[in-house]
Amino acid sequence: MLIALVMIPLLAGALALLIPSNRLRPWIVPVSALAHTVLTVLALWVRPAVPAGAWLGLDPLGSLVLAEVSSLYLVCALYIPSYLVLREDRDNRVFTGAITALLGTLSAAILSRHIGLMWVGLETSALAGAPLIYFNRNRRSIEATWKYLLIGGVGVALALLGSFFLAYAALYVGQVPSLFFDDLSRTAGLLSKPWLHAALVLLFIGYGTKMGLAPMHTWKPDAYGEAPGAVGALFAGCVTSAAFLAILRAFRLAALAGDAPFARQLLLALGLLSMLVAGVFMVRQDDFKRMLAYSSVEHMGIMVLGVALGGAGVFGGLFHMINNGFSKGVMFLGAGNIHRAYDSKLASRVHGALTRVPVSAGLLLAGFFAVTGAPPFGPFMSELTILQAALSQGRVWVAAVFLLLLLLVFVGMGLTVLHVVQGEPPAEEPAHRFRDSLRTTLPIALMLGVSLLLGLYLPPPVRALLEQAAAYVEGR
Repeated sequence: MLIALVMIPLLAGALALLIPSNRLRPWIVPVSALAHTVLTVLALWVRPAVPAGAWLGLDPLGSLVLAEVSSLYLVCALYIPSYLVLREDRDNRVFTGAITALLGTLSAAILSRHIGLMWVGLETSALAGAPLIYFNRNRRSIEATWKYLLIGGVGVALALLGSFFLAYAALYVGQVPSLFFDDLSRTAGLLSKPWLHAALVLLFIGYGTKMGLAPMHTWKPDAYGEAPGAVGALFAGCVTSAAFLAILRAFRLAALAGDAPFARQLLLALGLLSMLVAGVFMVRQDDFKRMLAYSSVEHMGIMVLGVALGGAGVFGGLFHMINNGFSKGVMFLGAGNIHRAYDSKLASRVHGALTRVPVSAGLLLAGFFAVTGAPPFGPFMSELTILQAALSQGRVWVAAVFLLLLLLVFVGMGLTVLHVVQGEPPAEEPAHRFRDSLRTTLPIALMLGVSLLLGLYLPPPVRALLEQAAAYVEGR
């Protein structure tokens, strides 16, 4: 079952490369995504036993991330065929093959019980993502793809070096080195502290680059700004979640080794810095898709900040991972529709979207309130949980800075979003005359509905997954 979760998307990608029809090929994406989601539900229900030495397995953290990634990917997959119909001028063979392969490689990373296999899964997901960024095939998209590969390549190289340091931390004290997570967990307390600290720094920086934490985020504005909206949604909600899982696995080893305070200091600095950088660059941002990239940087900071606080903050950080995925999906898909309707993604040239594409613009506006933590949406509840964790520990300064940065983001992002949706649309219209349709807005509405549901009611199965994953991350 676990092998099928990896192989079905990969085989679907290979099949997509063989199908000659440009119209039929995109339907491979939702079909394979549905199969993956069904298998995910079965795996979470059955919980296959993980024998010693297994390369794939489901632990509490992997179960949560797999559920989030599979469900978010499925909703995005429903949008992709309708998007590709609008882009009939471009051959979608490579795009369709790469986007299905992305799900398979992320699944391999999430299910991995070996730090080397996890690295391979995340590295191959980076390679699968490159053709998706380059889909528009212009000067800006190739520049964005180059930055994505170059900076991401440095990040994954540092993560690989951190993995080697982790093995040497065992070898240095006379232990038999192993990169299986079960073995590392058992011997964590015996690892050499200096080598463990060096490994943690490299792993946090390496996988933080893929996650998009500041100051390693510099690839993100270009990649998210030039990629199609559905690709931005998958990167912001699925790829980042898999990278976050890698950071959490490293943090768990630190907690088991008794070095959680050291790891928390690193994550606290990265979290607050990411929020600050995002807030500053979001103010007066003219490109609304680049604005969403900086919003993603902010939310990555919120997630690691929750883990840095510990206790209820870990629950809040994991809960925010889910909320970020669905609320950011609303924003990226809505922004993609508006981009098509105006043939521009510059706020200085886009206004009156509520008149031209009222459904997409209305969903974008609602998504703005969701993603900035306004009640009653899910991000409000996860951010409130993190804030309460800071206050309960007496970290008033962290809570104050957290609230101040949230306010900065709300104002900066609101100026751009309100300029886009309000006013009168320009008289000239693109020749293709894009308008809202059920196929291009229903997936966005589904994501917004999930965000609203998680703010009003947390289903018991989701709460159980979150509680089990939070306890696992802290080594309990």
